[in-house]
Amino acid sequence: MSLTSLTNSLPKVLISLCLTVLICGVSPPVYGQMASEPEREQLLNGLLVLVWHRPGEHDVLLKLRVNSGAAFDVAGKAGQMAILGDILFPDTSTREYFTDEMGGRLDVDTDFDSITVTLQGRAREFERIVEILRNGVVTTQITPENVTRIRDGRIKIAKETNVSPALWADRAIATRVFGDFPYGRPQTGSAESLGRVDRADLLLARERFLNSNNATLVVSGGVPKNRAMRALRQLLGPWRKSEQIVPTTFRQPEAPDVRTLIINAPADQSAEVRLATRSVSRSDRDSSTAVVMAIIARKRWETLSPELTRRPVFVRNEPHVLPGIFVMGAAVDSLLVGKTLKTAHDVLQSLVSGLVPAAELEQAKNEASAQFTKELERPEGTARAWLDIDTFGLPSISQQMGAISAVSAADLQRVASSLFENTRIASVVIGNSQQLKAMLEPNVKVELMGELEKPQPDKAEVKPATTIPVKKPD
Repeated sequence: MSLTSLTNSLPKVLISLCLTVLICGVSPPVYGQMASEPEREQLLNGLLVLVWHRPGEHDVLLKLRVNSGAAFDVAGKAGQMAILGDILFPDTSTREYFTDEMGGRLDVDTDFDSITVTLQGRAREFERIVEILRNGVVTTQITPENVTRIRDGRIKIAKETNVSPALWADRAIATRVFGDFPYGRPQTGSAESLGRVDRADLLLARERFLNSNNATLVVSGGVPKNRAMRALRQLLGPWRKSEQIVPTTFRQPEAPDVRTLIINAPADQSAEVRLATRSVSRSDRDSSTAVVMAIIARKRWETLSPELTRRPVFVRNEPHVLPGIFVMGAAVDSLLVGKTLKTAHDVLQSLVSGLVPAAELEQAKNEASAQFTKELERPEGTARAWLDIDTFGLPSISQQMGAISAVSAADLQRVASSLFENTRIASVVIGNSQQLKAMLEPNVKVELMGELEKPQPDKAEVKPATTIPVKKPD
């Protein structure tokens, strides 16, 4: 190369180099986290361990997931697995220790598919943290006193939170879609169902589900792998292994009633509206397509009904181990309920009848990718993603990101046709029942339910009738 040509090309080289440095410098930490996979180990008792050592980090995060959740609640005893999760650490002093002494936290979250324990504290006290985890899962204190106290606490929370029309709308639409299928029950239970859970139920649940080979543990932070595994083998090695893992298999629910269920609730001029149908499972190859479709549906719904943007509105795909739910929800003026229901149906049919324009699709995919990336910006989000890979049998994080980018307009129309075409869409409205009935009945079939004053009884208790009975206040 001549001196002249080298001189002429030098600015371009410098600009390219500077841009590369800038891009690398401003890239969020998530990309580094995504690139580095955790090291996988397995204890002799079957406990899968994922270790991600981050040198220089002063804290350590442990996330243990037991791969059985509220879907396994005994019929009529919704909230049983939530109580089991609470009773792992029954003493408030344990949680206060993490908060006050270690500057960290201890949380237990129970959903339909799992019980997840999160412990965060100083890396130098790693062995102490594992010992506390051991006390919870290996020597669980299911004493009569602890059962009564934890259960009563759950019942108190259920009674205090049962006044929200939005919560009741979410529960009612789930029951409408799933019926007596486990996903149709509230995963945290109701005051009535929680009151039926006894010590024998919890002992049996511990025996069947709280086992080492039914769990995965993530260790992320400033603890080297050899130190982590030494402590885990010593303290969690004695955790009992089950002879057989209980499979997640349930009889599929019947098709939902297409009449709009109207639930009377003391309210002003507002109403809660929900529409839903069953959706794909978390492991389904179309799960990413359903996520993108929910974003497009929300934006189209807001475009057809601009008033929705001034009040709470959402469209979400809620996947589980088994098929989940695609649900649309909004809080609207009672006079707009009919229009809101119609525009929601119009949105779903628009996804079936035509291909989504390229610009609209790209905008939705970018939003879905941004949401996923934001989850991964913190070590906890990355740990949760790794657990999801194990729980739901998902591909790697980078492959999941690629799946979002690969969603096509044809994919959206195919999945929309599968979910919404020739499918029974359930709908629920909570508000002034007489007013809503008068407005809706000329155009749609409706079903009227009694005033919403207490949590609905579990579906297991419901008599074989279409209308759900409502108990009088105690």
